[in-house]
Amino acid sequence: MEEQQSQRPAHSRRGRLWLLLAVLVVLALIVQGIVSRRSAHAELERDVERYSVQTVEVITPTRMKATQDLILAGDIRAFSDAPIFARTNGYLRRWTVDIGEHVKKGQLLAEIDAPEINDQLRQARADEQTARANYLLAKTTAERWEQMAKNNSVSRQETDEKNGDMLAKQAALNASQANVSRLSQLVSFQKIYAPFDGVVTARNTDVGQLIDAGSGTAGRELFHVQDPTTLRVFVDVPQAYARLVHVGLPAELLLTEQHERRFEGVTVRTAGAVDPVARTMRVEVQVKNPAGELLAGAYAQVRFKLTSAEPGLMLPGNALLFRPEGVRAATVDANSRVKLLPVVLGTDYGTRVSIVSGLTGDERVIINPPDSIIDGTAVRVSDAQKKTDEKKEDKAS
Repeated sequence: MEEQQSQRPAHSRRGRLWLLLAVLVVLALIVQGIVSRRSAHAELERDVERYSVQTVEVITPTRMKATQDLILAGDIRAFSDAPIFARTNGYLRRWTVDIGEHVKKGQLLAEIDAPEINDQLRQARADEQTARANYLLAKTTAERWEQMAKNNSVSRQETDEKNGDMLAKQAALNASQANVSRLSQLVSFQKIYAPFDGVVTARNTDVGQLIDAGSGTAGRELFHVQDPTTLRVFVDVPQAYARLVHVGLPAELLLTEQHERRFEGVTVRTAGAVDPVARTMRVEVQVKNPAGELLAGAYAQVRFKLTSAEPGLMLPGNALLFRPEGVRAATVDANSRVKLLPVVLGTDYGTRVSIVSGLTGDERVIINPPDSIIDGTAVRVSDAQKKTDEKKEDKAS
């Protein structure tokens, strides 16, 4: 009996111990669950706080170079360029030059056979001789009657009539001489001469063809002559650069088929006004071409080296916001708040745009800002961006 009584307290104590351990385990599990839940909740709150603030990437506006290249399309033309038309009607008797030949000023190009004009000239000269004879007879008669009038042998009225007849015959002689001069000019036009030294670039006639005088619908261009020793290159400069291009500014001519060649030129004329439709200013660049390496009528690119006293800033096109009230740049201030700054755009270079005004160059401009972004929005600069900025500061220091 005594042994059974001694074993019952031992079993009771062991049971209470196991119960205590079980309670402790349960409490530990409860505490662990509470702690893990609070930790997860805190992590969730941190994530919510982190992702509720938009992460952005920023850049600093780049300063344009004081001297920059402006490359524009150019139209090459000969300094002297003349289409040759006939001044008289007839048939082409012969031509003396063909395309590609060099000619000198005054060199014969072709002859036109116009027998009608020659006959008219001979008739006009005969009429001139008749008018001259009539004038000389009237002059002699008038002088004789003037002598007789001094002796009162004839009346004054008859003397005046003779003087008037002399003046009429003189006018007829002058008209005949003018007709002879006119027809002589037409006969001289039967020979076509080169107006200046150059190259024949076109021959649009042949022996026996009927030639009509004049240009346009009535006449046809017989020859085309160009002087390629000096070339004019016409360039249309955008309005943004119109004030930087002036007379005397050097230029380089670039040809796509000759990548390594550079032809020196100089700006000799500017229109001095902007075309109201194209918003460009016509500029003429003169290029020497003594060896004939450049061909008139070809396409080329003209490079100007422009110097600006106050070079502007540049931003990529994806850093701008186009709002109804104007163009804005979304910047991040020192308090990590968005500030929208109005900017005035300059020249569009494709991927980048020049900024005329609105920025100082020290701003942090957001790349690809959302259209819904507004002033005062809290943002966070990305960690990668911060590291990049730190590296730049280290290099600068």
